[in-house]
Formats: sequence, structure tokens, C-alpha cells
Amino acid sequence: MASQKFETLALHAGQVKSETDPSRAVAVHRTTAYNFKDAAHAANLFALKELGFIYTRIMNPTQEVLENRVAAVEGGAAALALASGTSAIFYSIINIASHGDEIVSSSHLYGGTYTMFHDILPQFGITTKFVDPLNLQALESAISPKTKAVFLETIGNPSLSVADFDGISAIAHKHHVPVIVDSTFTTPYLFRPLEHGVDIVVHSLTKWMGGHGTGIGGIVVDGGKFDWTDSKFKTMNEPDESYHGIRFARDLGPLNPIGYLLRMRVVPLRNLGAAIAPDNAWIFLQGIETLSLRMERHSENALKVAEHLVKHPKVEWVRYPGLANDPSHANAKKYFHGGFGGMVVFGIKGGMKAGERFINSVQLFSHVANVGDAKSLAIHPASTTHSQLNEVQQTQAGLQPELVRLSIGIEHIDDILGDLDNALAKS
Repeated sequence: MASQKFETLALHAGQVKSETDPSRAVAVHRTTAYNFKDAAHAANLFALKELGFIYTRIMNPTQEVLENRVAAVEGGAAALALASGTSAIFYSIINIASHGDEIVSSSHLYGGTYTMFHDILPQFGITTKFVDPLNLQALESAISPKTKAVFLETIGNPSLSVADFDGISAIAHKHHVPVIVDSTFTTPYLFRPLEHGVDIVVHSLTKWMGGHGTGIGGIVVDGGKFDWTDSKFKTMNEPDESYHGIRFARDLGPLNPIGYLLRMRVVPLRNLGAAIAPDNAWIFLQGIETLSLRMERHSENALKVAEHLVKHPKVEWVRYPGLANDPSHANAKKYFHGGFGGMVVFGIKGGMKAGERFINSVQLFSHVANVGDAKSLAIHPASTTHSQLNEVQQTQAGLQPELVRLSIGIEHIDDILGDLDNALAKS
């Protein structure tokens, strides 16, 4: 199906027609375990001499369709679905970094990711150097022999900054360091990072990929092109005693290119257990089928909202990558296709108190800690999603106290603008 277009892959990729399973829709496999053919079959599966189903914590047929479909629409070699976007980020790091290692990360991050990198990873002996993703010189200066990955978001949350992915990838690869990108805010419909030097893509499936706020899940997509045989990647090159001394970058034969992802499945996932539920995997498959249509409407509505807010007398400033005068517009125009996403942030005149009054006055918009829903959502990040960060950290993340974050849904634009005007009038 490699030659087929995005819209077709989103509907068909990953599902194999079978006479033994004639169901047109993807089935939900609610099972914990799977029958083995015989003792030898079971032994081969556990020894990785043969791939197949053992236990749903590791792999499930419904999950497999989801993984193959997301890998296809991303243009990746393989994917691994997990219980949440947060677990996907965590596993993407600990799969290659261990005690004494470092990562270099954009400072423009979702608050939970910042806390993971700043407060939790150090408990494992992994430290993070935070840099402005728009400053390539600072990024390169932060890379050291201990660096195991460069991490950033396609659209920074909540600053909505867009970095130079080609430039960052070139710098990272010069030092033989992989680039990991959280592509939740763009989805593969707007941007495919693997085509611009990125090595690993992470998504929160909870957001636009699912699209309806009904399930929690995450996924990691392996581009299959990074050379992990460099000895500095110890987890990939040193014998893994839990798998009879397998070296995941060297001993998998034809599967060597996806050794990173295979290790993530059979080491972190198998032993730490952030498994996606089969029902949630099925929910995300339903969302992906209409992803192209929804992203078009999200982007169309968001641009109109941004243009409307720019002219509003009660609005101090607006950030949206689709605005011609936005600081990130040049990069967004270079890399994104089909729109600029569904997120708009703005500073309301009157500061934090005005922001609180605005949030309390919206009616069509839901005041929730989520983005990417088909419904329009609003929140004040400084007091909620990024409240773990102190004032200095919030500033480094591009977050001002008056910032209001809008996730623009697919309702009629007149109703969206009407609700915003009513709430601003009461702010």
C-alpha cells in the first residue's frame, strides 16, 4: 500500500483480508493470552526466534492493526502503541538512555513532559539540557558525548513555536544522535517528521488521532533508518541477559532496522507494562479513518479564529503558525501541508484575572485539560497544565500568565466566534 495516498491508508492500512476473519470492520480482541501451537512454538516466541502473540500486555491483534496503520500514514518502518502519550515519551527515552546519560530537549514543552525530563528522569540518573528550539547554535552547544537523543515537539505546547526540523536533524546526526519528535499537534496529515531527518515520532493518540476525547493512548513510530550500532548506545549493543544475550542493534537479522522498537516492546513494555487496552486501540482506529477531514476543518476554523482575535479590542496578542506575521510562520509554511493545526493561543487584556473571567464565561467551549477533541476546548495553562513549572520555567517555555489556550473544534465557525465574543465581552 506504499503508493497509496494518506486518506486511503488511514482507512485501509494494517488490516489484512482473511477468509478465517471475514469481518469488514476491525475486530476488538478482548483476550489476555493466546494459544500456542505447541511447546516449541511457545519457546520460539519467548526467545524472539519467531514473532507472534504471547500476552496482550506485549501485543494484541487489534493493537497490531493500529500500529501498522499509524506506521503507514507516518511513512515509518514500525510502530508500538502504548497506554498513553506520556508513557510513549518515557519509553522512547529510557529505551536508549540510562544512568549517566543526557538528552537535549526543547524548552517549549507540554508541562507534563517538562516535569518528566526535569524531575523524574534525574531519579534514573538521566539529565536533560533544555534549550530554545529556535536557537540551533545553543542546541548544538548542548550536545555532548553523553547525549543519547534530541527531543522536541512539532508545535511547542503552549507557545506554538515551530522549529527548523531539517536544521536540527542535521546537527543531531553530525554528532550521531537520534531526533525524537512529539508530533501530536500536527498529526501525520499535516506533517511527516520522518521525511525531514527525524528518527522517532511520538504521538498522544488521545488527541487529534482519536479525535473525540474518548480514549487514552500513545504510540511510538520508528523510521527504521538510524544506525544504532554505535557502541555509545549501550542498551542497543550490549548483550541483554533477559533475552539470552541478544544485542538489539546487531543480532536480529532482517529486523535490525527496527531493533529500537522491538527492544521497546520486549523490554520496557513487557516489564513495566504501559499496555494499551484493545478497546482503546479500536477507538483510535475509528478516529484515524476521518483524520484527514477533521484536520482540514480544525485548521480552517483555527485560522479564522486567529484572524478574528487579532482584530479584537480585548486581545493583547495572538499566536498561530498560520498567521503571516507569526514568528513561526516561515517554518510552518515550509514544513506543514494542508493547514497549520487546530491550536490558537492569545493574551487577553487584563492579565490572569481577565483570563479567569473569560474561561468562566465560555459556553460552547469546554473548560477541560485536553486538546484535539472534535469539540472546541479552552484552558488557562499557567494555572493548570503547566502549573508544575515555576515562573522562570514558564517563561522559558514561552508561557505568559495571561495566555489562554484554545483547541479549536469542528463546529460551525459562526458559533465558535460567537462564543468567543460573548466570553471576551464578560472578561
